[in-house]
Amino acid sequence: MGRDQKGDPRLSRLPREPIDRVTGPLARFLRIETAGGLVLLLAVAAALALSNSPLAAGFLAAWETPIGVQLGPLALVHPTRDWINDGLMTLFFFVVSLELKRELVLGELRNPRVAALSVAAALGGMLAPAALYLALQLGQPGERGWGTVMATDTAFVIGCLALLGRRAPQGLRVFLLSLAVVDDLGAILVVAIGYSGALDWAALAVGSVGLAVVRGMALLGVRSVPVYVLAGVLVWLAIDASGIHPTVTGVALGLMTPTRGWVSDRRLRAILGRVLAHPPGGGGPWSGDAEDRRALRSAGKAAREALSPVERFEAALHPWVAFGVMPLFALANAGVPLSLDALTDSVVLAVVAGFVLGKPIGVVAFAWLAVRSGLAARPAELGWGALAGGGMLAGIGFTMALFIAGLAFQGALLDAAKLGILGASVLSAAGGLALLAWLARGGGDRLAVADGR
Repeated sequence: MGRDQKGDPRLSRLPREPIDRVTGPLARFLRIETAGGLVLLLAVAAALALSNSPLAAGFLAAWETPIGVQLGPLALVHPTRDWINDGLMTLFFFVVSLELKRELVLGELRNPRVAALSVAAALGGMLAPAALYLALQLGQPGERGWGTVMATDTAFVIGCLALLGRRAPQGLRVFLLSLAVVDDLGAILVVAIGYSGALDWAALAVGSVGLAVVRGMALLGVRSVPVYVLAGVLVWLAIDASGIHPTVTGVALGLMTPTRGWVSDRRLRAILGRVLAHPPGGGGPWSGDAEDRRALRSAGKAAREALSPVERFEAALHPWVAFGVMPLFALANAGVPLSLDALTDSVVLAVVAGFVLGKPIGVVAFAWLAVRSGLAARPAELGWGALAGGGMLAGIGFTMALFIAGLAFQGALLDAAKLGILGASVLSAAGGLALLAWLARGGGDRLAVADGR
């Protein structure tokens, strides 16, 4: 390598183009997860404003507009809201399952005792709210909505922790993220088991064969993304026809995605070394010599395939889900007429009780039992006071709660459930933030008392 190449540090970086002045800051913005919560909050505010304005009739009716294709006797037509809830939300579940698999294989959940704390807390955070809700709604029309109070909204929880800044313990961030991931998996199982229709076994068999084909393609070394997308769409259509909620397709495909790259680090270094070993062609760098160009193309492919499919898909899809799918879902589902009389509805009160009371009680109680029994380990920096504050934040159940409520209810019951979800999310966020801020202001003495030391 020449002296001028060694002396110019710019040669070690990719060349910059004018568009990088825009894409660079935008990429940094997209990497901040809390921004997704802010966009989601704006979408909720817009949906509430429009559904309580003179434009309400047109706004709400727009989501019922049928969209689809019809070829002779075959028809695939659904209201716009259903395409969002059943189709686009499949991407949301796909990303959630990718995150779950990454945490299980590479992240915090690979440590059994650390994982046990999050799993136990998530289990308590699902069972206690559902039990409290059923106790208040047993035998009433709202009984079917027990699954509404079981899920935690990751984006809003992380956004609340961002408001605390460094005052929020790092262990609490990891704990809540792991809890939310396990919580989402539980909510997905609830959707699949509790809110699916009568099964069409033939269509379910076709979907199962499709998943087996996807697995076979992976074992054979097929790495073409369009091929997998086509297979995923066909599996989605089969699962949709089977009576099981089609978003389960995203979960299955996400959990099947490999966590290891095709090209090992050692092989990548060898391929890059081969590229550097080739001298530039006579007409300028990488010109003229076909071997040079083949080596460069091989290096580009190797660099891409050194990342695992889980990492690549999550990095590619997470911005689209956070800034596209979830806000669109909020616009289509968060709109509800607001009235003081509706706040006393029994479904509203049951949803609020489930989230605001059931969530923190279940999270703390099951976490305490897991630690006390020796099944789980509590990080030293995660005190019981902070864990209680995190349990209150876990009562923010916006996205999945609206999703399940839409499956469980219709009409006035659905509006009541939406009001309960919105009210419970506000109360849980305010309570959790207040408790964590109070603990942080009290310093070590107050934290020690809250931790029981």
